[in-house]
Amino acid sequence: MAKKTMIEAINEAMEQEMEQNERVIVLGEDVGRNGGVFRATDGLQARFGEDRVIDTPLAESGIVGTAVGLSVNGFRPIAEIQFLGFVYETMDQLSAQAARLRFRSAGRFHAPIVIRSPYGGGVRTPELHSDSLEGLFTHSPGLKVVMPSNAYDAKGLLISAIRDDDPVVFLEPMKLYRAIRMEVPDEAYTLPIGKANVVKKGSDLTIVTWGATVPLVTKISEEFMTHGIDIEVIDLRALQPLDVDTIIQSVEKTTKLVIVHEAVRNNGFGAEISAVVNERALFSLSVPIVRVTGYDTPYPVPTMEDNWLPNADRITTKVKELLAY
Repeated sequence: MAKKTMIEAINEAMEQEMEQNERVIVLGEDVGRNGGVFRATDGLQARFGEDRVIDTPLAESGIVGTAVGLSVNGFRPIAEIQFLGFVYETMDQLSAQAARLRFRSAGRFHAPIVIRSPYGGGVRTPELHSDSLEGLFTHSPGLKVVMPSNAYDAKGLLISAIRDDDPVVFLEPMKLYRAIRMEVPDEAYTLPIGKANVVKKGSDLTIVTWGATVPLVTKISEEFMTHGIDIEVIDLRALQPLDVDTIIQSVEKTTKLVIVHEAVRNNGFGAEISAVVNERALFSLSVPIVRVTGYDTPYPVPTMEDNWLPNADRITTKVKELLAY
């Protein structure tokens, strides 16, 4: 078992699924000869040919629209959107077509599509490259939304997504692409979509997060542990379907909840989690729920992003406030 980065694990997942199922194809801008902007598809066209790893024109709506048509005709396309901020062009194809296909056809057709896209801050990108837009997809019934935080999860969840008979939006935190190496099995394996991971068990407070903020929150929880404060960290791994039971069980134990995400605060997915906890576990809470998020502005210029993102100081301050409430 070798140590791999997230980008290597993602590449390996696609390669193995393409090897075992000739109906799996990849399409997107620069995914072929160049291997993608982040080299997620590096080497795939050389191995599987131009008919299965397809360089497309710069037209996101065309990429996803083509993927919908392919999926109806028996293929399992993996469509790459180069950066998540470019996804607005695809929303008709995703939300009005792919997400509704099974419902609209009364189960006759389905859309086994994976939409892969890097997202998130901390890497000093230009405008529209760092946006966290997961809330757009969780508001579209019929779409599954997966957001891994490490290489092991990324490979297992991506293989599950490729094998799923419904459309999966697979969002990859670009900040973590090469940040951490960890042991990842060489063989193919799957992880269930919709099952959260309790990264660290604790009894004093719960932090729910996903994607790029998971390593940061885990580090903060370890620092609190040196002062005798035991924080439970939950990595959702998928927002739709949401593992409500794991969240509720944790809140019932710790009685305190902090939600951390990079997306803007207003109507961010943290608001949905807060609402669910209030509905299911209100009387278990000893203090109000707190969110630490991006601000309600467009993603800022690179010189300001460290303060815009939920950083260690902001998270630590809110945790201390809850503990002292």
